[in-house]
Amino acid sequence: MAVTQLKGQRRIGMSGDEAVAYAVKQADVDVIAAYPITPQTIIVERLAEYVNNGELSAAYIPVESEHSALSACVGAAMTGARVFTATASQGLALMYEILWIASSLRTTIVMALVNRALSAPINIHCSHDDAYAARDTGWIQFFAENVQEAYDLTLQAFRVSEDKGVLLPSIINLDGFILSHSLEGLYVLDDSIVKEFLPPKEPVNPIDPENPMTYGPLALYDYYFEFKRAQAEAMKGSYPVILKTFEEYGEVSGRRYTPVKKLGLEDAEAAIVILGSAAGTVRYVVRRMRERGEKVGVLSLTLYRPFPVREVVESLKDVGAVVVMDRSYSFGSPGAQLFMDVASALYNEKKRPLLINAIYGLGGRDLGPKDVEEALRIGLEAARTGEVKERELWVGVR
Repeated sequence: MAVTQLKGQRRIGMSGDEAVAYAVKQADVDVIAAYPITPQTIIVERLAEYVNNGELSAAYIPVESEHSALSACVGAAMTGARVFTATASQGLALMYEILWIASSLRTTIVMALVNRALSAPINIHCSHDDAYAARDTGWIQFFAENVQEAYDLTLQAFRVSEDKGVLLPSIINLDGFILSHSLEGLYVLDDSIVKEFLPPKEPVNPIDPENPMTYGPLALYDYYFEFKRAQAEAMKGSYPVILKTFEEYGEVSGRRYTPVKKLGLEDAEAAIVILGSAAGTVRYVVRRMRERGEKVGVLSLTLYRPFPVREVVESLKDVGAVVVMDRSYSFGSPGAQLFMDVASALYNEKKRPLLINAIYGLGGRDLGPKDVEEALRIGLEAARTGEVKERELWVGVR
């Protein structure tokens, strides 16, 4: 299966789901609790196989729902175990109550969220509805653009979450079917390297019958406020840990991660901001347009929560107009979710770009190069005229 040999790595072919499962196996998790849902099912199927054939010594808990899956993960994490789960779309919606509990109890659960549209009508393909639904629940969120990133970010998520200065759960987002079921070549680390990068978890105040403690008590207005402030500070404090983890992972893998990826922004008149797998298509179009002398650029986010405010501001403040592309919609809002984040980050800057919100790819619809170029040309027109004629675009809709 291996076709290329690097120091401490080998190249194999896997889908995004398989790559996540392989990373979880290498992370030597203690507990997996999950309920199957398309398009994440392959992840937990592979993990069940690893447990069954003895490649992974873990407790695999088949539960009756996603709500139960995450509940089991919370309990396991609080005993000190390294814990993983996976879900998508309606599954995350059923987990929603427990998402808040998992973060406020400062568990270190890692979850793969294989992004899928929420009903109705029922759809099994990609939208970012589920990722955005989780954005305010207190989980760190990463976005993978390809299968390699899905593998790498899974390993790094365990390292970040379990850092004693963080102690927050993490989500790795990967686009349903576009990444989850697509076969790509990727480099995987030797087990020995992963073990060195990700040593066994050190429990913090684990549940211990011999040393009773209270977890998740009733907290009314006399204490609840302070719990939330402490949680907010923990999320802010995760940022330098994430940067350090990116740097250290780069040293062992040769793959350097940053909160944002930039192309052509040093002189761009118009640019796109985007999350997930469609960033590759946007980069292709940006390169092609720049070859023709058109000043366009792209900013894609690897890290979504905590939101990389400083990097976004520094990258975009000199751009004339920015098209923020959302693979979801926020009904009744002045803009969709990523648009609101970018607008908020830029608002207090004396120099900031005009903003346009482009809705694209809902329910798995492909974002083609022509769609991207059209969005960039609308951005270029706004930059040159100083006016946004249409603040909300629906790209590729009939």
